[in-house]
Amino acid sequence: MNISRNSSQSAPMQTDVDKRQVAIFAAGCFWGTEEYFRRLPGVLSTTVGYCGGTTPNPNYEQVCSGTTNHAESLRIEFDPAKISYDQLVRHFFRMHDPTQRNRQGADFGTQYRSVIFYQNDEQRIISEKIIAELSASKKYSKPIVTELVPTMPFYPAEEYHQNYLRKNPGGYCHVDLSLAAKPLE
Repeated sequence: MNISRNSSQSAPMQTDVDKRQVAIFAAGCFWGTEEYFRRLPGVLSTTVGYCGGTTPNPNYEQVCSGTTNHAESLRIEFDPAKISYDQLVRHFFRMHDPTQRNRQGADFGTQYRSVIFYQNDEQRIISEKIIAELSASKKYSKPIVTELVPTMPFYPAEEYHQNYLRKNPGGYCHVDLSLAAKPLE
């Protein structure tokens, strides 16, 4: 089959790359968090890893030991013309329980804490606004314990963790992945 392309379709223009933005969230086990966000239109790429700790280039065993202070995290590249940071934060609060300190589902430890690592003041303001809205709405019976932290170095996790639930469809997941397909309230 011969497919011809004009020059505007053959490669992304630099301006398309420049429009990408980054969000980093920690919401328990990164396998389910990644799979949930990967399903959202406008999410361009996802990378699971470790953020928020003190040890450079930690590995999974170090993070699980609790000695590095890293959280299992997800780095998301997204197209703000297709999904806004506000929408990503609302999905973040929908897909996990932000009232549980240092645990999600059957997983517990500081590496499973709820954290938004904001990249700039705009992301911080949006996150603070949504936390205040959710707190005032009484949606949760307990206080939101999500940490709001300036971005810190993000270290990609080992390759076997990347796209884990795509490679292992029956793998453990604390997230209701069907929520990704439903409109935000």
